[in-house]
Amino acid sequence: MENIIGKVEEFMELGGKKKDIVFLVLGGLSLMISVFDLVPLPFDAAWIAIILCGVPIVLEAIIGLITSFDIKADVLVSLALIASVFIGEDFAAGEVAFIMQLGSLLEDLTVAKARAGIEKLVRLTPQTARVIMNGEEKIIPAEQIKVGDIIRVLPGETIAVDGVIISGQTSVNQAVMTGESLPVDKIVGDEVFSGTVNQFGAFEMKAIKVGEDSSIQRMIKLVQSADADKAKIVGLADRWATWIVVIALTAAGLTWAFTDEIIRAVTILVVFCPCALVLATPTAIMAAIGNATKHGFLVREGDALERLAKVSKITFDKTGTLTYGTPKVTAVKSVSAYSEDEIYSYAASAEHMSEHPIGKAIVRCYGQKTVACKDFKMSLGEGITATVNGKVVKAGNLKLMEGVTISKELANAAGKYLNEGSTITYVVIDDVLAGYIVLSDTVREESKDMIAALGKIDVHPVLLTGDNKNAAETIASQLGISEVYANCLPEDKLNYIGKYQDGGYLVCMIGDGINDAPALKKAYVGIAMGGVGSDIAVDAADIALVNDEIKELPHLLSLSKRMMTTIKVNLSFSLGLNFLAIALAITGLLGPVTGALVHNTGSILVIINSALLLNWKKK
Repeated sequence: MENIIGKVEEFMELGGKKKDIVFLVLGGLSLMISVFDLVPLPFDAAWIAIILCGVPIVLEAIIGLITSFDIKADVLVSLALIASVFIGEDFAAGEVAFIMQLGSLLEDLTVAKARAGIEKLVRLTPQTARVIMNGEEKIIPAEQIKVGDIIRVLPGETIAVDGVIISGQTSVNQAVMTGESLPVDKIVGDEVFSGTVNQFGAFEMKAIKVGEDSSIQRMIKLVQSADADKAKIVGLADRWATWIVVIALTAAGLTWAFTDEIIRAVTILVVFCPCALVLATPTAIMAAIGNATKHGFLVREGDALERLAKVSKITFDKTGTLTYGTPKVTAVKSVSAYSEDEIYSYAASAEHMSEHPIGKAIVRCYGQKTVACKDFKMSLGEGITATVNGKVVKAGNLKLMEGVTISKELANAAGKYLNEGSTITYVVIDDVLAGYIVLSDTVREESKDMIAALGKIDVHPVLLTGDNKNAAETIASQLGISEVYANCLPEDKLNYIGKYQDGGYLVCMIGDGINDAPALKKAYVGIAMGGVGSDIAVDAADIALVNDEIKELPHLLSLSKRMMTTIKVNLSFSLGLNFLAIALAITGLLGPVTGALVHNTGSILVIINSALLLNWKKK
């Protein structure tokens, strides 16, 4: 039996969507020939629609009943088809089959359009790579690359795995991973990610993350799990569909028994099909997922959007979420005869060989050509010393300043920056304290407007950060966040979220690091910063923000609420239309042909209403 069913299913899948469209066109033409008697045939032309569009519905119903006793809409549609044919209403049977297949095709096209954006990720995965083996270049399948392999990437090629550049320099288009519109310059030591495109120069890289661990494959796994059927409300609609089938059969039987008019019973079966009810939820969810994808969000499942619609508080991690997560020079101060520009130049030149994040940040932020330094020396936990243009330059913290006098005025001025969570790098030139450089983790440009927008949709922001109280409160005050919890360990974030949820608040957590993973899992909805976030954070979250542009967060929340409104409208409309049509069918005011048209038009309207979510944006 299983072999027979398997072969039938394979046969039905032959031709795919093209076959469905051809059958639908032929079915529609046959109905026109039937109703207008355009071509003389020895049989009713509606039989072409019954066979091409109706037989697949009946076969699917039979397979569902045999394999899992799955009573869905196609069972009732099949009964309506067979009953219509039995009483000689061939056109009604053909019309039911045609419009049901049209509704099914529209649903498939809606879902396909909704998934189109995320499925592009799959096609971004390169199939081959140039691996250097024993000094020779060899092209191998991308899935055979191992950690540690040396890979050569030419201009215009897509990077196959995550890795680090070991020779050469280039610019890489990272739009697929970060949303950046301009290429990013890369030199030796910089990371590159799978799925991104090498723009200009050739380079060699060492593979760090391969196969399913690579960035593009991680994103693909995330988006492939976006399955609308997992939403709780879909299960509810399915259960309703089962009961409606039972009620429809009972109503049809009683109507036939009391009126002795089988045509009324058949009409009830036609209009009682719960197609619109079953289509109401998954089409809305998939359209909403498609909309979210276009705004940089990858949604694991429809249930996440359903839950997000109920959220009343959002807890934010600070570093890498509300801020850029990388230190930036925010001030250069002189306390000597040296100008601020000179201090900056000497420090950047001296730090050019430094591997410390602070030193690298100073060089990066300086952004101008530096002078070659000599006698470079790093003192762990203190800073660096180097000779620049014949002058001995020291850059570091107070430990490196041994023997250098720090005045009370300087200490107070620097102390204000330290109290705001900034880092101070003191610069000494030829044993004279020249000045200091202030570095801070700066707030994302869009963060303040995003927080303000959340307030307009009645969602309250909360800051949970591992930073010290002064740094946390400084950032919170800049953004307008009134509720702040600092010095949070991972378990502290978990506990705060637990307390909120115990108090009746449904909480969304947004974070980017490994330390945020427990909180992302605990929260009612977890959103990870997919671009800069750790693998563990992304895996723990329900939704990933690929380009890290949190300005789109209010749109996602509004979209989730709109999606639930659309689902409720769809369900209400489909139920109301069904019961109205049933009342008319019982009284004999609605026949099988008109009933089929009314019922299936309702299904199409539900799909069209859901499709509006694809391009929805709050005004």
